[in-house]
Amino acid sequence: MTTQAYLGIDVGSISTNLVLIDSGSTVLFTAYRRVDGNPIHSVQKALLEMRQTVPGTLEIAGVGTTGSARTLIGAVVGADIVKNEISAHARAALHLHPEANTIFEIGGQDSKVTILRNGVVVDFAMNLICAAGTGSFLDSQAKRLSLSIEELGERALLSSDPTTIAGRCTVFAESDMIHKQQAGHQQHDIVMGLCQAMVRNFLSNVCAGKEIRPPIVLQGGVSANRGIRRAFNEALQTEVIIPQHNMVMGAYGAALLAARANPIRTRFRGYSLCDREIATRGFRCNDCPNQCEVIEILDHDESLGRSGGRCRKWEQGVQAGGSR
Repeated sequence: MTTQAYLGIDVGSISTNLVLIDSGSTVLFTAYRRVDGNPIHSVQKALLEMRQTVPGTLEIAGVGTTGSARTLIGAVVGADIVKNEISAHARAALHLHPEANTIFEIGGQDSKVTILRNGVVVDFAMNLICAAGTGSFLDSQAKRLSLSIEELGERALLSSDPTTIAGRCTVFAESDMIHKQQAGHQQHDIVMGLCQAMVRNFLSNVCAGKEIRPPIVLQGGVSANRGIRRAFNEALQTEVIIPQHNMVMGAYGAALLAARANPIRTRFRGYSLCDREIATRGFRCNDCPNQCEVIEILDHDESLGRSGGRCRKWEQGVQAGGSR
């Protein structure tokens, strides 16, 4: 007897996340892996892991994609819905914590705040300009200190007197951190200062003008960092909620949205795509002054879809029946 399941895929700048749920929204499988510069290959590897892990009696009845590569991956896997990150993260957070009023989501290259009232998204903001309020900021500073990102979070908890680090710019933060090292500050005080700097940056830039009302849910890859959790708790004078599946909430939300859509017949292309050579090629459209750079997704000689045009001329096979 087969069991229907719904797959959510979230592909961002740093990580590829998969979540598989059953019709009752119970999580059956999760995967979190680095993109490593090739989102298609990373999804293929994650799907291969899922194929080897879940029972053969599970039938994929719907697929949702989200994240910055949602359109590309939606065409590759045959998604039934393609949703933006705000919708996916909000769906997952409200499913687990329906009382939530604010969502902080911090990823590798961008960070977001979503304002909820009575279970509805009423406002949001994103930081897409500077990396100082994102996970890549912590990654780069951890490398400079010869620490893993996990070690950085644990060391921060040892601090009782965090030093002040300039956090509005990654360049200034690095020079300030070097100065503090040379002045003799303890490493744990420096890394806690880095966590506080990142939180200050997020609250003053991304959250500027927003009413941050608890309960506050913190999710995304950076939510695993205990130093960041402590910095948020201290800055806001309230304990932020770290939800179950905090690292893969975008994929979880995409799976929940796919289950809600409940397609009559899924467009999922099957596990065989794990073994196929899927490539992309770019070309420039010269039909108007926009000179759009169009990307075509190819499975051997079959065109799975095109994207990148400002008009709808070239976009076929990537709509997946959902909003962007």
